[in-house]
Amino acid sequence: MKLTLAVFALVCVAHCEDGARLLASKSLLNRYAVEGKDLTLQYNIYNVGSSAALDVELLDDSFSPEDFGVIFGMLSIKWDRIAPVSNVSHTVVLRPLKFGYFNFTSATIMYLAQEGAQVVVGFTSPPGQGGILAQRDFHRRFSPHFLDWAAFGVMTLPSIGILLLLWYLSRRKYDTPKSKKN
Repeated sequence: MKLTLAVFALVCVAHCEDGARLLASKSLLNRYAVEGKDLTLQYNIYNVGSSAALDVELLDDSFSPEDFGVIFGMLSIKWDRIAPVSNVSHTVVLRPLKFGYFNFTSATIMYLAQEGAQVVVGFTSPPGQGGILAQRDFHRRFSPHFLDWAAFGVMTLPSIGILLLLWYLSRRKYDTPKSKKN
């Protein structure tokens, strides 16, 4: 009896709450953030409400011009409406200008849940703190090191060559073919 009453109350609350409800996420799409290389951010906004969200504005002021250059996209964008049970995505490409640790904080999202209602302010999920690698450290760690391997090969040739020469001389000296007698 108590369980059915609790379920009924939950259903009533869910149906009585009209208007738009936005869920927003912010995520880094790159595996590594590298100084001087493109860094891709994606914002996803989901409307899980029963009506359209109006005058939706996404504002991300966590990237200062001294630390990041905007290559593609905008850090402040507006949508007139987001339909119920739908989503929108927005992508921004930035270029980190400095290396070190950076706190990727959440963006702000503002919208009207219904026509004539008050402005609802929310935040995206924050990606958290991440390290931006220096370009020289990234190349030292992930480049194929062709020159290093070539130098290694050239340095090992004398030691392998001397052993091969000694083996060949001893084989020639002691491995004389014997004639067969019939």
